[in-house]
Amino acid sequence: MKITLEFDGIEEQEDARTALDGYKWKLAVWDIDQLLRSTTKYGKSIINHDAEASSEEFETADKLREEIRDILESYGLKLD
Repeated sequence: MKITLEFDGIEEQEDARTALDGYKWKLAVWDIDQLLRSTTKYGKSIINHDAEASSEEFETADKLREEIRDILESYGLKLD
């Protein structure tokens, strides 16, 4: 399959960069999700990776992971 994207001139330079950086955005969100996952699955603190997460940190990480997925779903996107 071949896809062609066209952007005209300097005015659309930012749109072109956004289109080209889509995969980088996915990787960045994946990394954030994995950081939060290390708290929800392994109990690691986000602030100090050598320490155990507090119950508040665990609940916050769990809620943030849920919110990330809800936001992505609202845009028709999947992280996995």
